[in-house]
Amino acid sequence: MNIIKVKDSQAGGKKAFELLAKDHQDGTLHVIGLATGSTPLSLYKELVQSDLDFSKTISVNLDEYVGLAASDPQSYDYFMHKNLFNQKPFKHSYLPNGLATDEKAECARYDRVIAEHPLDVQVLGIGQNGHIGFNEPGASFDSTTRKVKLTESTIEANKRFFERKEDVPTYAYSMGIRSIMQSKKIILLAYGESKAQAIKSMIEEPVSENCPASALQQHDNVIVIVDEAAASLLGK
Repeated sequence: MNIIKVKDSQAGGKKAFELLAKDHQDGTLHVIGLATGSTPLSLYKELVQSDLDFSKTISVNLDEYVGLAASDPQSYDYFMHKNLFNQKPFKHSYLPNGLATDEKAECARYDRVIAEHPLDVQVLGIGQNGHIGFNEPGASFDSTTRKVKLTESTIEANKRFFERKEDVPTYAYSMGIRSIMQSKKIILLAYGESKAQAIKSMIEEPVSENCPASALQQHDNVIVIVDEAAASLLGK
């Protein structure tokens, strides 16, 4: 893993943007995997403000809440359009369908999307429990797209985006760890003291399904961008 320490999330967004801009300019960024949540917002701001043209680039998102329509302000589809796609349109942007009534068919559909559009770069955040996408502790490293039950800690972390904790969906469709690992390059972003233990477990502790992000130790091209707080538990 290549670990890049930055001052804060704004600096992290700029660094991640530089990496993506270079791939774009080199002509190697055809398909990009995208994440949601507050972590990648500084990166998306940089992309929106740039002159990069993504009209020939495809995006594939990690996940979507089960039970929310794309038009719901709390859906990840809505989030992506608000923070990136409306200002910087892609050739096509794929997300799971949160209202799909046939779970197996939807997971198979999304696996086909990933197979037909191999990821050049996957952007990731990391949960306080080490999850990537919605692959919670205990998730198989061999997993592909599936419907997952969110842990209490993930629901607790996400409740700030909803009026009430009871409104937070308890299930999501998520790209699996095996699918994430197939990306040619992975850029993981983490900011804040609350992510410090997850970053330490991901980088310095043995590979274990108890920390899903530790699977990234087995990938040969991972860039981890962390601020000082998120890196605070790492050894020198």
